[in-house]
Amino acid sequence: MPIRVLAPEVSSKIAAGEVVERPASVVKELVENAVDAGATEVAVEITGGGIESIRVTDNGKGIPADEMELALHRFATSKVSRIEDLDAIATLGFRGEALASIAAVAEVSLASRPPDAQSGSRLEAREGVVGRVHPHGVAVGTTVTVRHLFRDFPARRKFLRSPAAEAGRIQGMVSRLALAYPEVRWQLVADGKEALATGGSGDLREAFGEVYDAEIARQMLALEPQPSSPTLGVEGRGLGVVVTGLIGPPSVTRANRSYITFFVNRRWVQSRTLGFALEQAYHGFLQEHRYPVAVVNVAVPPDQVDVNVHPAKSEVRFRYEDRVFAAVQQAVRRTLTQHAPVPEATDRIQAPNPILQTPGSGGLGMGSGETPRPMGVAAFWPTEMLDKASQPSAPSQPAMPAHHDAPSVEHAALRAAQPTPPHTPKGALPVLRVLGQVQNTYVVAEGPDGMYLVDQHAAHERVLFERVRALARDRAPEAQALLEPVVLELDARLQELVDGRLELLASMGFALEQFGATAYLLRGVPGVMGGGGDPRQGFVDVLDLMADGGGFESWEERAAYSVACHSAIRAGKVLTMQEMAELARLLEACEQPHTCPHGRPTMVHMSASHLEREFGRR
Repeated sequence: MPIRVLAPEVSSKIAAGEVVERPASVVKELVENAVDAGATEVAVEITGGGIESIRVTDNGKGIPADEMELALHRFATSKVSRIEDLDAIATLGFRGEALASIAAVAEVSLASRPPDAQSGSRLEAREGVVGRVHPHGVAVGTTVTVRHLFRDFPARRKFLRSPAAEAGRIQGMVSRLALAYPEVRWQLVADGKEALATGGSGDLREAFGEVYDAEIARQMLALEPQPSSPTLGVEGRGLGVVVTGLIGPPSVTRANRSYITFFVNRRWVQSRTLGFALEQAYHGFLQEHRYPVAVVNVAVPPDQVDVNVHPAKSEVRFRYEDRVFAAVQQAVRRTLTQHAPVPEATDRIQAPNPILQTPGSGGLGMGSGETPRPMGVAAFWPTEMLDKASQPSAPSQPAMPAHHDAPSVEHAALRAAQPTPPHTPKGALPVLRVLGQVQNTYVVAEGPDGMYLVDQHAAHERVLFERVRALARDRAPEAQALLEPVVLELDARLQELVDGRLELLASMGFALEQFGATAYLLRGVPGVMGGGGDPRQGFVDVLDLMADGGGFESWEERAAYSVACHSAIRAGKVLTMQEMAELARLLEACEQPHTCPHGRPTMVHMSASHLEREFGRR
């Protein structure tokens, strides 16, 4: 085929494919134009997840009638005029491709009126063909309506997800802009229902509460700007980095990174540099596999950051990346060390349990053969669960006082995971004799052929995973009713997950029901999660883990793993000898004891011959 110049209609559609990937891309371009136009109110209405229609209305400065047609041409923009302007971009949009790209793949109606005009104007475009401008009655500002996105492009349309999933992406995008511009009043209506509304007060904490959760918003820590810190090398080098926003205290964490949001000059970005700086600042504050909640804006001089990297404008390059990294890390670390509370030592096992116990669950007894445990360390199951034949006989001891009776979360989880009767699958694992614990993470045991190191978290994950999966398969979940139902307000991503899998969650032991348009009522949790802790946080953690997937083939496996991962004992937890022995027994009874559900090994074996070689005995 000879080389030729593409026809304008072909090249425009190729260019549109880079800018408009899905309905959320359309909304992003339109609302960014509204912000650049100085709007203080932005309303977004969508139907069918934005596939059928999108309408964005703002009260910005509008478009004059004589510029309406020009606004739909490629590379037409009011934001840059000279090549030097590209070196210091201070607006969200700048390429002049958005409206033209949208018009190439959908029907577009544009209506606008500047504040000084007596009336507005309107025009329509379809498949890149722009119609004529007509007078039109409209309020000050701009309204853009997009219909039938990708209708004439079935190859592109078939790659879109369900309307609910696309609506969730749009809500996530609008939510991020609401956090970047809390002074703007935002509204999102999906299929006639209000999905998001903010007051536009300018208070980031208030906007955070409206987007996520008011209770969490009250707990967030403010990052105070300190642009002239000498550690940043600012003076004399022309670089001023100002870090502001909100970060969660160590007590407010999530199971994945979905609740971390970064802005650079109030532009939402995805940046490994910023993410790594944030996680480094939290080092030592968070448990393993827990991630912070954060909304961080990094203000950098426009000439020190390149935003013209990707058509989606979600990636940036910093001229002095190391200084930006240091600024974020130091600002977050300083705030954590100044405001994060120091945990108090206590000799109590657990706070009173807010979850009803199953019949027969009693206090924690301590037999005379039990190893004393340090203060503040809770047992994971009663001693009566142990095989009495393997324990020396001793007179029974009185039960603990009443204020020690509430079992811990791990206690209830492992008690529920006990197989009846215990057995060892042939050839799976040898019978292990527990010797002790290393770094409060690895259980040391002896087998017929050497030594075994068992990862207590991975091993317990495997035990609970098989237990929960088997109960769900038999439709006999172990559930515990909550003493008081919990009201859950979920974001769009988790709402979609819940709405499509209510039956699956019920099979895991969650008692859940709709409570209004966007809320749910949690009445019960799986038995392995019972015994203490915050049921709201536990449920959200399970949903976050399910959303991540982790390579599981079915949603049933995702759900079972998510419940198991949340409920399993953590690395760093001190275990008694009896608790370690019981964990080894439960692991021996598993169908696949050698790995956790994700495939990570549960144990490492050092054979007797290997030990002899290491000590020079052979």
